[in-house]
Parts: sequence; structure tokens; C-alpha cells
Amino acid sequence: MEMNSTTDPRAVVQDANERCQANADRVEYVGMRVDGTPVVLNLTAHERLSPNRSLDLVRHSPAGFDWGYTGSGPAQLACALLLDYTDNETVAQQHYIQFRNDVVSQLVCDGPADCWHLTGEDIEAALAEFEEYRALTPDGGTPSSSLPANWSAVSRTDRTVFQRQDIDHYVVLAEGSEEWLIILCAQGDRAYPAPLDHRTLPVENDPASAVQELVAESNDLVEPEEDI
Repeated sequence: MEMNSTTDPRAVVQDANERCQANADRVEYVGMRVDGTPVVLNLTAHERLSPNRSLDLVRHSPAGFDWGYTGSGPAQLACALLLDYTDNETVAQQHYIQFRNDVVSQLVCDGPADCWHLTGEDIEAALAEFEEYRALTPDGGTPSSSLPANWSAVSRTDRTVFQRQDIDHYVVLAEGSEEWLIILCAQGDRAYPAPLDHRTLPVENDPASAVQELVAESNDLVEPEEDI
């Protein structure tokens, strides 16, 4: 049977991919400072990007957005951009910290218009790189009951990072030649994370209990929001 573009599944997939790429090429965000206030516009939708929707997921900066460094304002912007572009809360919540660190922290207002531009293609490229990070769960696929609901974990090439969802707290798990070093740290508006506490264990020991202690310590320092 002869297939045309409406019956050939390969043509359907190709058409869908082309439509997605065309959409990514058209989407553009621009950021600028108006009288010192950060303003972000979605040029495709002809509207100003608001933090309100992203604040329902994470509340790093209720006061608004910022960029050019790793902190609360850029974290809120990263979440808002991913949420607006993908319309997917899971994607936004899973990747916004890495998107802040790799993309939003590098945005600079320059050029004749004194602003930055970010396209859909830029966002797609960043998300493609994030695919190498995977959720860390005990059985490899189901949610872990060992961490509170406001914590998640990603496995990276050189370390495991446990990330708190409601504020910029992290537990970094690094394996040395003879011992584990487990650090609780806070980012906030600082350029580099500030250590709050740490544990060391012989490398042959299971570090899970030390991670749980530091996670609990963070939740004691700043009580989680009820809806997390």
C-alpha cells in the first residue's frame, strides 16, 4: 500500500519534530532593568512574565526575578521560564536549579538595547543536557520514603546532590579515597554555597543515615511550607 504524509507514521513523526523545532525557533524571552527593577517579557506571547505561577511550585523570591548570579531571584526566574516554556510543572521543578546555575546565572544585559535574549532553542539545548541527570531512588524507579517530601536527589558524574525544593539548601555527598564527606550548605544570594554542617564517615559505611540527619537539620532550621 502506498503511503502519503497522512498515513506514513514516519512522516507524522517528522512533521511533529519540525513543528516543535519551529516553535522553539519562534519563542523568545527578553530581560531588562526598568528603573532598577528586573523585567522579563515573553515576546512570543506579547506579555510580561510573572513569578506568580512559579511561586506555586517554589518560593525562592516572592519579590520577583533576577539574573546574572546564582541566588533566590535567579532561581525563581529559572523556574518561571521553564514553566512558561514547557507548561510542565514536573520538568520545571526537576530542572530549574540546574537551569539557574547553567543558564540564568550567565544572562547579562548588554548590547544597544541593554537587555538579554533567550530563545526556545536555547532552552531546548539546556534541557537536552540535563537529561544526563537522573533521579536517585533506592530501587531505581519508585519514590523514596527515606527523604522528606520537600527534598529530591540527582546523581552527577562526580557527586550526589540532595536538593531542597522550597529554599536553597543542599546536602552534597562526595566520596573520597578513605571517607565520605557529607555537607549541608545554603546558597541564598551568595556567589558560593555556605556550609552549615557536615558529617564524615569511613567509605565502607552506608552514608544514608548521615544524609537523613542533615536533611532533618535543614528542616529544623527552616520549617518546610505546609504544601510541600
